[in-house]
Amino acid sequence: MIVNESVTRPVAASEPQAIEADIAIVGGGLAGSLAGAVLARAGYRVVVIEKRAIQPDEFRVEKIAGQQVEILRRLGFIGEVEAVASSYDRVLNIRDGRLVDISIGQAYGLPYADLVAMARRLMPDPSSFMVDQVTGIDSSDDRQHLVLASGRRVISRLVVLATGMAGALGYNLGMKRRVLAARHSVTFGFTIARPDNAPFDFEALTCYGERTTDGVDYLSLFPVPAGMRANLFMFRDPTDPIMRELRRDTKSTLLRLMPGLRPYLDDFRIVDRVQNWVMDLSVVEGHLQPGVVLIGDAFQTNCPAAGTGVSRLLVDVERLCTHYAPHWLETEGMGVEKISQFYSDRDKIAADQRSLRMARFRRALTSSNDVEWTVRRRLHFLRRSVTYRVDRIHPGWIARFRGALR
Repeated sequence: MIVNESVTRPVAASEPQAIEADIAIVGGGLAGSLAGAVLARAGYRVVVIEKRAIQPDEFRVEKIAGQQVEILRRLGFIGEVEAVASSYDRVLNIRDGRLVDISIGQAYGLPYADLVAMARRLMPDPSSFMVDQVTGIDSSDDRQHLVLASGRRVISRLVVLATGMAGALGYNLGMKRRVLAARHSVTFGFTIARPDNAPFDFEALTCYGERTTDGVDYLSLFPVPAGMRANLFMFRDPTDPIMRELRRDTKSTLLRLMPGLRPYLDDFRIVDRVQNWVMDLSVVEGHLQPGVVLIGDAFQTNCPAAGTGVSRLLVDVERLCTHYAPHWLETEGMGVEKISQFYSDRDKIAADQRSLRMARFRRALTSSNDVEWTVRRRLHFLRRSVTYRVDRIHPGWIARFRGALR
């Protein structure tokens, strides 16, 4: 571990008294703010340290669905999500202009900044949120000492790093990020509307790519409070000229890549800035440290097309904040024997492994041209289409058939 000298130097008499807490959370994005809310509501002394008072309008998480809804419900936060998001429960899935199937299930759309602001409001004591920047951490088997840019100090029993992909603090503790797949995927986000602002003829829609050479996985259209949000997921070189075309002439480039969209969208316009994100798949090594634990992207990144990022984040928050941290605080010490329990958690490991597995699956299903994946791609969409049509004729028959095979 590289020790920051400013942490270990003697404290001058003029320095402010250290802030003491059970748990210090570094990073006030979605992971850090939700973790802070869960722990603070349980009665623990928590401080969340974030350098930005207001979350900027970043292109990150914009949709909550499936397992994510269930975890937020268990944590007691689903009502707050419903209050700030647009809800929908029916998604048309199309390919080559034809209906594949219809997904049914509760989902919510909202900007990432609104989601983070909601999570921060969940903390019962606003003073637990500190606008500052951690410049150094001295960790031990007992107490953790944090030095802030303002000169303030925080002493806690446990430090939770929820810093996303910013790894300076982890690096100073001897942690390193290993890249598993550089520039794995590219994602675009923008909002669309009809010229007269009339509603679209669907609640939500997913359009899958039609040619492997295009590298388009799918376009997801779903409602947010500001309109109809579009997330385009691609597996293609970020330096390819098509990326510039998507930023400069999004509408015509999108319809050229996905002509099957035309019958569903009619005329539409882009009503806000087109944002894009290039994602590496990576995981942190050397993370087993006394008194420090990593959650969310701070530990492992995800492929946005796989839709597993928020699920992983919520599994981390739920397992750490409702199970491990409360048990750890019951006894003295915060050594690696405690910290290792979280990283060895069965649910966490399953979520992490599924995230990487789905990232590789989506890329191969989208762009691989070898015989195996060509066959698997055809069977994938054929199976979905047949299952949907059978279920329409005989509702529930597929579920009963699957149950009989178990």
